[in-house]
Amino acid sequence: METPTPVREASGREPVSSEAGTSDADRKMKIVKYVFLFVMPFLMVTMMYATYMGTMHSPKTRDMPVAVVGSGAVAQSVVDELESAEDGAADPRLVADRSEALDLLKDRDVAGVLLIPADGSTEATLYTAQAAGASQAGTVKQLLAPVAAGHDWTTKNQDIAPLPAGDSSGIGMLFAAIGMMMVGYAPLSGMIAAVPHLLAVRRFLPVLAGWAVATSSLIWLILGPIVGAVDGHYPAFVGVALLATGAVALSQLLFVKLMGGLAVLPGMLLWMVFGVPASNLAMPIHSMPGFFGFLHNVLPLPAAGEALRSIVYFNGRGVGTHLLTLAVWLVAALALNLLVERRKGLTIPNTEAADDPHFPRPAMAGGPVRSKRLRYFAVAAFPLTILTVVVGLMGAALHQPQVRDMPVVVVGASQDQATQAARGLQDGLGDLLSLTTSTSLDAATDQIREGETVGVYVLPTSRGGEATLYTSSAAGASQHSALQSMFQQISASQKTQLELTDVQPLNDSDSGGSNSMYAAMSWIMAGFLVMAVLRGGAPEIKRLRQLLPMLAGYAVGMAVWLWFLFDVLIGAINGHGWAMIGFGALTIFSISMFTGVFTRTLGIAGIIPVLVIALMAGIPASGGSISLYMVPEFFRDLNGILPLPAAVDIVRATVYFDGNGIAGHLGTIATWGIVSLLIHIGIDWAIARRDRNRGTDGSDGADRSDGADGGPGIRPNGRQADEPVPVGSSGPAPEAAPGAIALSSRRRIRRRRS
Repeated sequence: METPTPVREASGREPVSSEAGTSDADRKMKIVKYVFLFVMPFLMVTMMYATYMGTMHSPKTRDMPVAVVGSGAVAQSVVDELESAEDGAADPRLVADRSEALDLLKDRDVAGVLLIPADGSTEATLYTAQAAGASQAGTVKQLLAPVAAGHDWTTKNQDIAPLPAGDSSGIGMLFAAIGMMMVGYAPLSGMIAAVPHLLAVRRFLPVLAGWAVATSSLIWLILGPIVGAVDGHYPAFVGVALLATGAVALSQLLFVKLMGGLAVLPGMLLWMVFGVPASNLAMPIHSMPGFFGFLHNVLPLPAAGEALRSIVYFNGRGVGTHLLTLAVWLVAALALNLLVERRKGLTIPNTEAADDPHFPRPAMAGGPVRSKRLRYFAVAAFPLTILTVVVGLMGAALHQPQVRDMPVVVVGASQDQATQAARGLQDGLGDLLSLTTSTSLDAATDQIREGETVGVYVLPTSRGGEATLYTSSAAGASQHSALQSMFQQISASQKTQLELTDVQPLNDSDSGGSNSMYAAMSWIMAGFLVMAVLRGGAPEIKRLRQLLPMLAGYAVGMAVWLWFLFDVLIGAINGHGWAMIGFGALTIFSISMFTGVFTRTLGIAGIIPVLVIALMAGIPASGGSISLYMVPEFFRDLNGILPLPAAVDIVRATVYFDGNGIAGHLGTIATWGIVSLLIHIGIDWAIARRDRNRGTDGSDGADRSDGADGGPGIRPNGRQADEPVPVGSSGPAPEAAPGAIALSSRRRIRRRRS
């Protein structure tokens, strides 16, 4: 750390030098503060990815409720067969009447219905509801179709609640609910620093009501008219949002009143980390550990998502229970907030003058003092921008996955045979596939391992012979399934046999194919969050020589911990320890450097472009959650540029493909880090030049930093900006603008108080 330059106080008194006036206790407090600032991103990353990796790396269906419609010995035998299955995947019930069973399905009391044949028929009917969960409907088919086949019945599939064309993936309600959670808890952290006077219940309630209406209108506008995932139901969105956003915001307000800036940790844990896997919106709740089944009936995010699902897809059936859950949260949180205010007043831990709207404060943590109007704007604009990015970008990218130009190699005994077959397939499939030809099976399958193609279709060697499709689930589970389904239909239409070969299958500990995605995202988040926390909590750290050793040590430590968490504790990624630690450290360090470019120049607001570039745009561009050939073409162009796709491919290549093709992806990550490092050197040069100019133009030696680079200044309470603050605060007390402004602000406050 640099020794701070002595600053002349606004009163004109000469201060005691920093070196002489800094006690051992102050130094220890500063060390504790810095340690805590690194602990915060550690805890946030750990909470999120321990939960997501732990619940989704190898989901197993347990006790999924299904109905069997029929009577007599045959119907009972089907129920007994499902009950006695060793995996315990199904929880069957025998229902005598078809209409009763379908009512259960519409009420989501069962996930599927099997109508067994009657009157000598051999056709069973399998009823599902895609709108109750596309993944759940697929799981039900996997459970019940084999049972029907075992009785020599053919199966007719019928969907009683299909998803709309604009939301074929069924994620519209998930992003709507996530948006409502975000706008409920995210603004509170900014309000602590900028406008804590609004955290009094009497002021907070009317602001919250208007905020809920405005943000729910924005969510509906994005997912409805813009993206096309929702058709109508605007009043319902506003009604659910008033309860959902209100419940979360008032609960988060309670945490703030009790914990101050630390409230972000329980808020993040309850509303997002636990809420997403418990929601039943992305994956069936019956595929999650039992604890999340309990949380599904308790937490606001599942309640909001299920309420919207009931209204939009099921004519309001079953909505009352979910609205009641939200109402209980809202009323209980409001009552507890009033009780806390009655006993403790309006004070917020580690926040000065919480009830004074004119007290000089920053618009964002760690920044310079701003006007009240600008603070109001920043507190609203920051979460609104993040909401627009998350819901808009993710909704537009993932709401309607469609296969386009998926690369497949057609292998024939001769080039003429392969070319002729490829032309026929292309004429029939249009732009679904991008076909090339080869006569070498080994060369073609090597392209799968290197990520250059998705599948290899080997033509029959004789008329009426068997064709073979080679794919790799490890290279992408969604594209693997889509390609197999497509060629099975082609073989059925051509009346040929098709053998399916997985050249590199997923591990048992990665049955969903999500491990590479979550490991890579944890690296990106670790690098992103540490710079965001440092900018808000320690803006006095403004030089590259201060940041480099801190970030290098943090990157290595986090990489070791994340490998230990994912491998040893969770068992999701087996082995490859040194590679995962090394590649993880490089990625974390590079992303922290990249984030620092923005936070050192734009302050906390700089995390928004970083969030877009490093994370949000990278998810659809990575092929991690959904195939690159099933998202808009714009994201394919970003695949070779952005850091998250490179990190995903690094993990895949390490775990599954013996490092094939890894050099290029490492080069992408390293390039982001090196270019960012060079920009940091330029920022340091600009800061040094500014300081030299100020030293030669008659300045008194005080750093009149505007806060963009986090330089030391004078706080409204008279402390220097690099003095330690109590651990657990939302950040250091705000820096003042030039001393005259701070002095004028204090005089106005004293006049009002007198």
